Amino acid sequence: MGLRSGLDKLAPHFEKGGKYEKFYAIYEMVDTFLYTPKTVTKAAPHARDHMDLKRVMTYVVLATVPCILMGMYNTGYQANSAIAAMGMSEVPGWRAAILSGLGIGFNAESIFANMVHGALYFFPIYIVTLAVGGFFEVLFATIRGHEVNEGFLVSSMLYSLILPASTPLWQVGLGIAFGVVLGKEVFGGTGKNFLNPALTGRAFLYFAYPASMSGDSVWTPVDGFSGATALGVTAAEGVAGLADHGITWTSSFLGTIQGSFGETSVLAAAIGMVFLVYTGIANYRLIVGCLAGMIGFTLLLNTVGSDTNPMFAMPWYWHLVTGGFMFGLVFMVTEPVTAAMTNPGRYIYGALIGAMCILIRVINPAFPEGMMLAILFANIFAPLIDYYVVKANITRRVKRHA
Repeated sequence: MGLRSGLDKLAPHFEKGGKYEKFYAIYEMVDTFLYTPKTVTKAAPHARDHMDLKRVMTYVVLATVPCILMGMYNTGYQANSAIAAMGMSEVPGWRAAILSGLGIGFNAESIFANMVHGALYFFPIYIVTLAVGGFFEVLFATIRGHEVNEGFLVSSMLYSLILPASTPLWQVGLGIAFGVVLGKEVFGGTGKNFLNPALTGRAFLYFAYPASMSGDSVWTPVDGFSGATALGVTAAEGVAGLADHGITWTSSFLGTIQGSFGETSVLAAAIGMVFLVYTGIANYRLIVGCLAGMIGFTLLLNTVGSDTNPMFAMPWYWHLVTGGFMFGLVFMVTEPVTAAMTNPGRYIYGALIGAMCILIRVINPAFPEGMMLAILFANIFAPLIDYYVVKANITRRVKRHA
């Protein structure tokens, strides 16, 4: 009660006519973060629903928890395994100093050691993302006199999870600034953007700094260690070559392979998917459409075949567990703002992403991962898909009642 009464006493200073009215967005952000908003819609028409924006965003963040935990474990596991494989007795850097001070070695067989080591990579990236992205969120809200939206909590978490652990922190800040400003705020903020902000920032980094975002040496943050991803191996050697690199379907499903923080574990993403569908946050039509598009186009390419491109023979169940397909399916495809809004349009939108992802992966050998570009491509076409769905409904009704 003391905190609530204290905030209420400060409120007049930040409201219109108050001494700090220009900073109302900051006060409102703190107030609604700690307590449920007390303002309600008083004039009709309005809908009464327990599900507000804050609850939606909170549910999405909760759904990412399995990916966060698995991402930290796998990052630490990959790093500790690489250190052991290289026979390194001493590892430079502040992370090694912290682990040494805590009495934790580089033991890949210890779950705790892997979690702590991975956390020392994840949290700096997430803190920088929150600081830089949050600054621009508050800046635009203050200038426009709008409230600071909780949507950034989701964008910041997803952005952190789709980055390699070795990403320099200055690039992390630059990417999220690009994603927030040019991917969302220039269009009016949350709810008005047509591109996914997290993917926009990731795409900027990929094309601006490809050496830090792709290649064999970026996935495990150990200097001098190089290891290929499953898609990279398949593009060069085919699915049969995965076993030679110690990559199995089970390890890909569980997430104990190289990749970005939150994208390696299909199991963790699937747990989040079940939670989001059960709570009504994610629309199952988008998921079904994307899976259908991916499976259908993969089977088509399997039938066509190729003597020079081994990716043509990659089965759909391998596409499902490699790269960022499952993570993108659960957290990016189902993002309601940038996806199609009509029910038939959701199937079409999802199918477009699934097919485009496989098209980019297979046809373009220089870019084995395709989920990011496929989603951004579909974001652009989502309004057009809804337009023609609505137009078709109108035409059908006109004919029925003519």
